Amino acid sequence: MTKSIMIVGVGGQGTLLASRLIGRVLVNKGLDVKLSEVHGMSQRGGSVVTYVKYGDKVYSPIVDKGEADFILSFEAVEGARYLEMLSKTGTLITNTAEIYPITVITGAMTYPENPTQKLSEICSVKAVDALSLAREAGSEKAVNVVLMGVLSRFMPEIEQASWLEAIEALVKPKFIELNKKAFLLGREA
Repeated sequence: MTKSIMIVGVGGQGTLLASRLIGRVLVNKGLDVKLSEVHGMSQRGGSVVTYVKYGDKVYSPIVDKGEADFILSFEAVEGARYLEMLSKTGTLITNTAEIYPITVITGAMTYPENPTQKLSEICSVKAVDALSLAREAGSEKAVNVVLMGVLSRFMPEIEQASWLEAIEALVKPKFIELNKKAFLLGREA
């Protein structure tokens, strides 16, 4: 059986690191894993998507409409943008902190009210103030790892130690402890 995770966010939020950490954990579990990184306008704060597919045998990293078991959304509106990709039994894991796109900042569009609540009326949502937890861990940049901690609760077949080992292997040494703390805060959220 193949499962899939979409990681969606805005450029600079760490979607690529998150996909690599998840991929490493799954490979270490002995699963076949395929990653696909769709960068989008990452350098300009635009939408960024990465796909992670895993199972006994995976032939393609691409996630089709209605196929994602999880959408890990670094911002609720980004989660809404890709909601059609979520399976009927899937879960949207999202950060509740609002990040305004350039169209909202310039006044061309308005940011929707209560996007997380609206999403929870459509699908299964686990919403967490990942920004506050990242700050508690020591850096706003750790939102991605906080959300991985939340995701880990939905993947009980992967031991906590495996996630922490992936952080040790892929994060720069001076940021390892901060990221471990961020992961554990997300896991407890």
